[in-house]
Amino acid sequence: MQQQIEDFLTFMSAEKNAAANTISAYRNDLDQFQQFLGSVGVNGQSPSLRRVDEPMLQDYIGVLRGRDYKDATVARKIAAVKSFFSFLTAEGVVPMDPTEALTTPRVGKTLPKALSVREIDELLEQPRKRSTPEAKRDKAMLELLYATGMRVSELVSLGLDSIELRNNRATVRCVGKGGKERLIPIHEQAVHSLRVYLQDGRPELCRSRGEKGLFINRRGERLTRQGFWLILKNYAKAANIPGEVTPHTLRHSFATHMLRGGAPLRSVQELLGHANISTTQIYTQLTDEHVRRVYDHAHPRAL
Repeated sequence: MQQQIEDFLTFMSAEKNAAANTISAYRNDLDQFQQFLGSVGVNGQSPSLRRVDEPMLQDYIGVLRGRDYKDATVARKIAAVKSFFSFLTAEGVVPMDPTEALTTPRVGKTLPKALSVREIDELLEQPRKRSTPEAKRDKAMLELLYATGMRVSELVSLGLDSIELRNNRATVRCVGKGGKERLIPIHEQAVHSLRVYLQDGRPELCRSRGEKGLFINRRGERLTRQGFWLILKNYAKAANIPGEVTPHTLRHSFATHMLRGGAPLRSVQELLGHANISTTQIYTQLTDEHVRRVYDHAHPRAL
């Protein structure tokens, strides 16, 4: 079975252009499924893939539930198995897909958390309380992330040649999931913070002319996702923002505030780099809730 897993992962990477994180998740989920098959086989040997049937798969779901996984985690693991068998069926490795009628846990869409405009303002003001090169870098990063709605992985992957600030139509070019490139406009406040960082911050941090990363740490190396996460966590705490604030929180806030400001859904979809508009539509629920709260508060007949 291990060879079939490797073939499937190669297919997902080469043919479907799946991201490295997606491939890693598939590998972990299918390795766990393989271990399950070994446990129900004879002398620790996994049954032939041709012998896998729906009752066996239902037993696997029972095992996953017995480990107290959340419904979303169980659904993801079963989705990996379904994709695997769909591939095996198409390749003729198995005659029929045993997962075809398999039901998986229904997972409701969780509304993403969005900060208020006041909380965003307070967060973005925190780096200004210091004048270090790191603070100038942090100000530029936070401004850019909220200005564009980029993923944190896209932010830390930016190079010096990813931004265009020399005209009145400043943009950032980032590469998203599946290697898809998009060009995002940048507003003037973010442009100003980037210019300050490039002029007074980055030269102090950079130790090698060969370093092309836009945002670098105090060792002169490209900043990591984990490094940015820690920076954001500290600023959110300093701003007294309740709850957990993650890089995705800023992405959610960007989308929510854009829609509340009247931006078309399709435009927000393009800015976020979502392949399907259904992914972007979850933010409309947030704006609908906001309108409802305003209505209930403002209408004299509303209770």
